[in-house]
Amino acid sequence: MDAVSTAANLGSSTDVLFLMLGAVMVFAMHAGFAFLEVGTVRKKSQVNAFVKILSDWSVSTVVYFLVGFPIAYGISFLKPANELMGAQGYDLVHFFFLLCFAACIPAIISGGIAERAKFWPQVVAGAIFAGLVYPLFESFIWGKNASILQGIFKSIGGAEFHDYAGSVVVHSIGGWLALPAVLILGARADRFRGGKNHPLPISNIPFLALGSWILAVGWFGFNVMSAGHLQAISGLVAVNSLLAMVGGVLFALVVSKNDPGFIHNGALAGLIAVCAGSDLMHPLAAFLTGGIAAVIFVYGFEMEQFKLRIDDVLGVWPLHGICGTWGGIAAGIFGYKELGGMGGVSFVSQLLGSVTALVFALVSGFVVYTLLNKTVGIRLSQEDEFAGPDLSIHHIDAYPEDSIK
Repeated sequence: MDAVSTAANLGSSTDVLFLMLGAVMVFAMHAGFAFLEVGTVRKKSQVNAFVKILSDWSVSTVVYFLVGFPIAYGISFLKPANELMGAQGYDLVHFFFLLCFAACIPAIISGGIAERAKFWPQVVAGAIFAGLVYPLFESFIWGKNASILQGIFKSIGGAEFHDYAGSVVVHSIGGWLALPAVLILGARADRFRGGKNHPLPISNIPFLALGSWILAVGWFGFNVMSAGHLQAISGLVAVNSLLAMVGGVLFALVVSKNDPGFIHNGALAGLIAVCAGSDLMHPLAAFLTGGIAAVIFVYGFEMEQFKLRIDDVLGVWPLHGICGTWGGIAAGIFGYKELGGMGGVSFVSQLLGSVTALVFALVSGFVVYTLLNKTVGIRLSQEDEFAGPDLSIHHIDAYPEDSIK
């Protein structure tokens, strides 16, 4: 083997390792989703939260491998193994990395519909989203069809829509898909009793905090490894992610008056919002982007729960949907050179792309959940909901020893 071939193989190998490590970090974030939900729901729904996240991950892996990734990028893995090893199997590990993004969609939705949704209809919905709906939109922003939609954005706004690590493509899509599910399901029993608002207690602040920490650590794989290749790695992305997270924490600390739930979700709001422009913004702009996102989440959650009376258990619509949309728009504000950014973005294109994602997700969510609701139903019976999904679906509670008399 000559020196050129050796160097090429070494370059391919380092890229595969780089992306594989990123994939493992983002995969670990799904444990964060699980613990965040487990800590926020009541004790009778903790087992269900764990099982949903793991089951949705597994189903997403299969459907994204067979259908979703080919839809998004035109690459099929239905060929002999030796043909999959081009560039040391880079396409395979690229699939693994992007699967972690696709599987975020059902994980996000899971938190909104917690405690009263049937298990198997949601597994089916997650498969549709991870295998068809999400990859279709992904193909028009990052994938094989990008020239079509991006060409439209560029012709109108003067630049393509920029979403470096998925504020819009992943989080906004997930949050806006969740809203129709939450609305069609309706509120949990006793959530709005006698025309009054009755917030239901959460079960475990330490688990909620653990979920937030796991997500925050994994997010550096989510954002930094979105470079795709080791030579494209950016220290700016890493520090912007850090500053946005810290901005989210500090702003939430102040506006929520030291509420632990808002503080730990404020970190996530900041990270969600900075994904789109993490490679463009100045770190101080990232701090402000994350801080504004936390304010959006705190007041958005309170508006959702107390004004609109929407029982979105983990607040995934304001957290992922609205903050994700803000992140797309923020990239079109703080990305400008005049505000310390790298340039090459258009506010008009960012607004158009963010709104397009919102409409696409809302329509898709209403179609999928309306069809499922009309056919197999998506809500537990009153008896099963009262008993809790742990016992009614999985036939065991989170603390079996406590049930021994």
